[in-house]
Amino acid sequence: MKRQYSTHVRFLSLLCLAVWGAGPRAAAELDLKLYAGLTITGTVGTVYSVEYVTDLAQTNNASAWRCLEFLQLPASPYLWADKSAPATGQRFYRAVVFAAPTNLVFIPPGTFRMGSPTNEVERRDWEGPQTAVTISRGFWMGKYEVTQGEYLAVMGSNPSWFNGVRTNDWPVGDFGTNLSRPVEQVTWFDATNYCAKLTQGERAAGRIATNSVYRLPTEAEWEYACRAWTSTRFSYGDDSGYNIRTNETWLTVGYTNLTNYAWYDGNSGLQTHPVGQKLPNPWGLYDMHGNVWEWCQDWWSGSLPGGSVLDPADPDSADPDWFGISYRVIRGGSYCGFDFFDGAQICRSAHRHRRAPDGNSYGGGSFGFRVVLAPGQP
Repeated sequence: MKRQYSTHVRFLSLLCLAVWGAGPRAAAELDLKLYAGLTITGTVGTVYSVEYVTDLAQTNNASAWRCLEFLQLPASPYLWADKSAPATGQRFYRAVVFAAPTNLVFIPPGTFRMGSPTNEVERRDWEGPQTAVTISRGFWMGKYEVTQGEYLAVMGSNPSWFNGVRTNDWPVGDFGTNLSRPVEQVTWFDATNYCAKLTQGERAAGRIATNSVYRLPTEAEWEYACRAWTSTRFSYGDDSGYNIRTNETWLTVGYTNLTNYAWYDGNSGLQTHPVGQKLPNPWGLYDMHGNVWEWCQDWWSGSLPGGSVLDPADPDSADPDWFGISYRVIRGGSYCGFDFFDGAQICRSAHRHRRAPDGNSYGGGSFGFRVVLAPGQP
């Protein structure tokens, strides 16, 4: 990955000593400042990795730099302040143009309303109460669900059912070998192990900072990215429709536009499909509705917190069910339905569901995931 420095990079420590010039190695004037941060001059809209070291002698050591945040430059020059800086010690900063892989999309910070309003058609009780969520730092998210090919390259195996000939269970058939289908039949543990191994490899190759990590999105990050500033049932609109039970069969009525954006039980032929074939959401993310369920980082809680929340993280524990089973969150719906909530409605932006981390409770195996790239601990 080619790394390009901003035209003017200013290093500042918490001792208020600044060294600034044409680049990170430039010898220039000393100046006193009253904040911890730097001024970035560059191309507006470009995403920078804002990084720091605590020892000025380590500025030429690439592995010593730690990422604080990914910043999409809103103006040039731009005064950036370190909100995480400790009360003592010192930090020296730089801003590096981050050339992300083409299969990642930058998700800007912002505030959105998580969950569904009480009058949303086919709403479930556990989709509320609606909660004002602020995501204070941008992050990168997979443009697509992780494919069978990507999973195979990192993990050396492909657990997917829709790969080759299947005769001993349902659905049966010769599904060919198309590694651009999303990987499925993965547990939450499989997904997090993939993220850890991908992180290790990308750090070793010098493509991400020492403390940057690939991980699963939090549930709030997932819904924020799915909605992409929208507040409708789907990221493309309300698309009126509903499920109705007739003669012991659930039928889907309406949803005339969903087929353009999602593989679901009404158009999938009850199998997964190569990623990226449907239209993306407004932020350029594909298959956020349908194809495979996507694991999130979070433990399941029976409801949303309500009120206003800043950067909600994975809760420390789950709300177990009456059997004492704890679950992780899955999002996005899939090529097939389950339980009594089949069809298009499970693909709604607010719909949330649960599965045990091993993926086995209550059956079903249409579980995949997509990754997030974000800074780790400072």
